[in-house]
Amino acid sequence: MAKVRAIIVGASGYSGAEAARILLGHPSVEVAGLFGSMKREAEAPLMADLFPRLRGLTALRVPAFEVGAALSLKPEVAILAAPAEVSAEIAPGLLGRGVKVVDISAAFRFKDAAVFERAYGFAHPNPRLCEAAAYGLPEINRAAVVEADLIACAGCYVTAALIPLAALARAGAIDWAWAPTIDAVSGVSGAGRAATQAVHFCEVSLQPYRVLEHKHAPEIESRLGGRVVFTPHLAAWERGILSTMHVSLAEGWTGARAREELERAYGRAPFVRVLPAGQWPSVAAVRHTNFCDVGLAADDGLRRLIVVSAIDNLVKGAAGQAVQCVNIRLGLPEAEGLR
Repeated sequence: MAKVRAIIVGASGYSGAEAARILLGHPSVEVAGLFGSMKREAEAPLMADLFPRLRGLTALRVPAFEVGAALSLKPEVAILAAPAEVSAEIAPGLLGRGVKVVDISAAFRFKDAAVFERAYGFAHPNPRLCEAAAYGLPEINRAAVVEADLIACAGCYVTAALIPLAALARAGAIDWAWAPTIDAVSGVSGAGRAATQAVHFCEVSLQPYRVLEHKHAPEIESRLGGRVVFTPHLAAWERGILSTMHVSLAEGWTGARAREELERAYGRAPFVRVLPAGQWPSVAAVRHTNFCDVGLAADDGLRRLIVVSAIDNLVKGAAGQAVQCVNIRLGLPEAEGLR
C-alpha cells in the first residue's frame, strides 16, 4: 500500500520539527518535503543540521516555501507549522490543488474573522476559509475532522483547558455565575524558536504574562460557550503545560459525578487519561507523548471543583495533535505513529 505523501511548512521551528520527527516514524506517511515558513530565507539548510536529533532519519533540506515547489512534490496533505499570517496566506493555494491542510497556527481557529482580528491584530486575508475550517481538537470535534479538507488545530493552552472543561460544560456541570479560573504554566518552547530576552536561559523564571490579554482566552471561550479567567505563566522548563482549573459546580453536581462524567466522555479516547482519585498529572508524565492527563478533586460543600491537566505543548498541543487529525481525516488508525 502506497504511503500518504506529506509536506511540512515551518519545519525549522519547534512544532514543525516535532511534526517531522513524528512523521518520519509514521508507518503510513512519507515526508515528501520540508519547507521554512519565511520567504526571505536565502539558504536551504539540511534538516539534520538544524535539529541534530534527526541525523540519519532524513536527508531533506529546508528551503523557503514556494507553492509551485511544494505542489511539484504531489503532496496529499500539508501540515502548516508557520506563523498565523503565513498560514493564512498560503493555505488557499494548497487547498485549491486538492491538498488537505492541517494548520497548527491560529489562522483558522475562529469561525468569525472579526474575532480573529481582535485576538491577533491583523485582518484575515481569507475569511471564508475561517468559516469552512474544522476545529482540530478530535476529543470534542471528531465528526467535523473526519470530513474536513482544512483543519485548524487547537492552541496548546486551549487543548489543556478544553479537554476537561468542554466535557463538563456539555454535561451541564458548570455554574456559569462564577467563571472558571484557569491558571496554566508552560515551558519556554511554547514561545517559539526566535531568540528574545524573555526566553533567554538567564532570564526565565516562573512568572505570569499577558494577564487578561492572552490570545488563547477568546479561543477557549469561543469553544466552551462561556467566559473564563485565564492566566498563563512561563516556567523554566523546556516543554509541557500544567493547567489548574477552578470550577463552580452546578446544583446537583458533586466531585464524584464530575469524575464519572469525564470517565464516560473519554473512556475510549486513546490520548486522554483520567487519573484515579488522589493521583495528579505532571509535566514529566506526558513529555514527548500525545497524552492529556486529567486529575480532579472537589469540595462538595462549597460545590467547588479543582481540575488539573497536563500535556506536552509540542505534541498534544501542536504536532501530535496535527498528526492525530491527519490520521482521522485519512481513515488511518487514530494513534498510528503516535505511540
